[in-house]
Amino acid sequence: MAATMKNVDEIRNRVILGEFGVKNVHTSDFPGNYPGYDDAWDMHKFQKNFKIDVVHLDESSMEFDMVGIDAAIANAFRRILLAEVPTMAIEKVFIYNNTSIVQDEVLAHRLGLIPIKADPRLFEYRNTGEEAAEEEGSEIDTIQLQLKIKCSRNPRASKDSSDPRELYLNHMVYSKDIKWVPIGNQADVFADSIIGPVHDDILIAQLRPGQELDIIMHCVKGIGKDHAKFSPVATASYRLLPEITLMETVEGEKAERLKRCFSRGVIELEDVNGKKVAKVVNSRLDTCSREVLRHDDLKNVVKLGRLRDHFIFTVESTGILPPDVLVTEAIKVLMAKCQRFLNELDSNDMNEEK
Repeated sequence: MAATMKNVDEIRNRVILGEFGVKNVHTSDFPGNYPGYDDAWDMHKFQKNFKIDVVHLDESSMEFDMVGIDAAIANAFRRILLAEVPTMAIEKVFIYNNTSIVQDEVLAHRLGLIPIKADPRLFEYRNTGEEAAEEEGSEIDTIQLQLKIKCSRNPRASKDSSDPRELYLNHMVYSKDIKWVPIGNQADVFADSIIGPVHDDILIAQLRPGQELDIIMHCVKGIGKDHAKFSPVATASYRLLPEITLMETVEGEKAERLKRCFSRGVIELEDVNGKKVAKVVNSRLDTCSREVLRHDDLKNVVKLGRLRDHFIFTVESTGILPPDVLVTEAIKVLMAKCQRFLNELDSNDMNEEK
């Protein structure tokens, strides 16, 4: 590769954001590509460089850094979070009565997308097939929910009122109206758990006097690859850690304009001998908008890049499971995939020997 040794490290480790494009976007540190560099896979070297740092964690979201891996592995981890960590969701909807204006199919679809608070690790997958489809669910693979509600007039409403909230009772059907109906010994097994919708304020339908809903729902275990309703995350994304380097001292009015070109908290001004001088404080906060490259007198004083092997992950749970549990489960799925691949290789080797 036609590159001087001075630029090799930058090509290997940095993605450079230019005015008219992005450079070094592809991984190039594979064995033999750079003379003088040993890029052969080494487990001890990987263990030394790889690390995970949790930056933020609460009941619904998590931000952590994953350092020392290739983009392919990071993206595999993201896709597993989206589509292969199992959850419980409404699969079958038995509508015994629906006199609302919402069609049965639309109503069933809306119900299916409501996240259900239930630990999928405590349930089994339902058997697939024609025979299994006709069978009713059991306590080990099915959660039964019921929605039974009827709208009526409020006898205490004033005659002059035109507000539906005062005129009618049960005219707004929310997810809080869905009740759990235990099957078998579920009442004892999940005595300490509250099974039902994650959020109580999801609007399902609106009713008027005389209209009613009588519905039974069955929740089963599934993955987002089969249907988006099984996806345990609202978002699961990553970005590369930004790197901002000032090539020369920037001061005065020029420094103030430079500060405004970046996200808040990235550039700060410090007083040096009575002059305001720009300083990079926290490049992590930058959104890499490249706004600074629009200014002719500023675009050459700053260098924008990203660290190729430093991934900032953001995971936002739907509330079914805490985000740290989702990350742990995704790691387990990735490990199982790797083990299955190794087993296939071993079986192929054995067949060739025979």
